[in-house]
Amino acid sequence: MDRLVFNPQVSLNMQNTRLYNGSPVNLCRYWRRRLGLVVRYSHRGNYRFCYSSRGAPGGTTPSLLLLHGFSATKDMWLPVVKFLPRNQHVVCVDMPGHEGTSRTGPEDYSIRGQVERIHQFVQSIGLDKRPFHLVGTSMGGNVAGVYAATYPTHLSSVTLVCPAGLVYPTDSEFISRLRELEKGEKDESIPLVPTTIQELEDMLRLCCYTPPKLPRQVLSGLLANRIPNNDFYKEVFMEIVGEKSRHSLQENMHLITVPLQVIWGKEDQVLDVSGAAVLQGALPHCQVTVLDSCGHSVALERPRKAAKLITDFLSEQAVSDGNVKKVS
Repeated sequence: MDRLVFNPQVSLNMQNTRLYNGSPVNLCRYWRRRLGLVVRYSHRGNYRFCYSSRGAPGGTTPSLLLLHGFSATKDMWLPVVKFLPRNQHVVCVDMPGHEGTSRTGPEDYSIRGQVERIHQFVQSIGLDKRPFHLVGTSMGGNVAGVYAATYPTHLSSVTLVCPAGLVYPTDSEFISRLRELEKGEKDESIPLVPTTIQELEDMLRLCCYTPPKLPRQVLSGLLANRIPNNDFYKEVFMEIVGEKSRHSLQENMHLITVPLQVIWGKEDQVLDVSGAAVLQGALPHCQVTVLDSCGHSVALERPRKAAKLITDFLSEQAVSDGNVKKVS
């Protein structure tokens, strides 16, 4: 089996589910060890960042910093890391308030607040000593795009995977549900903050073109891990869909000057693929790839393809930079 079966929050290898009694924590620990990732902590004043990393900076390609989406963790990137070159320096960080990174207040959960915290993280581990490649998905894609617009000199390039923060020409299923919630027409929970197994299964169907078929025991374990954090998730959710953050990428994309790659699932029901055309219209030189038979959770559904697209993009930039140096 050459890919991990994943939901948006944790990784699971179904061949080993019984071995770990369905414990998401143990499974993630197992796969981090298998992939050579080490969990570390860094600090900026009293603020703590939790991250996993493999390799060391200074190789032939820029370091990769991977930003996860809403209510996920650094471990959502495990399937993608599996297919990255072993000598690639990779850093996966828990976003503000998520998993092992400090949980403070709303000021850190807005997109601008997250950008500033990620910049502190970059400085805290010395990632700013040479330009690095930034990858972000969904909420993390919004943060990555605004980071690229704000701190271009720190980056070699950026990859946005199904990013939030745009004005989408076509409403997705998720955006349609949000509009209903805003109108108060239906008394229902936030689709990405499940409180029951049924709601968790609904979330998986929303996020994946082909949802993973997980045993009820595993679903129960995933839900049990999430529920204690639901108040926090709701707080973050209200910040990132609020007026200051909802269209942050849209408002800043014209300031992105580094090479840009966009990857999107054609069947994305969370953030419609029409967002790719918005980015390409504003930044005509960006490289856009739309993946057939793939939803919002690209790292889950197409990890091998995502890893190849990113590494190929890095190689293209290296060749381009080499040509520029020769000309100069």
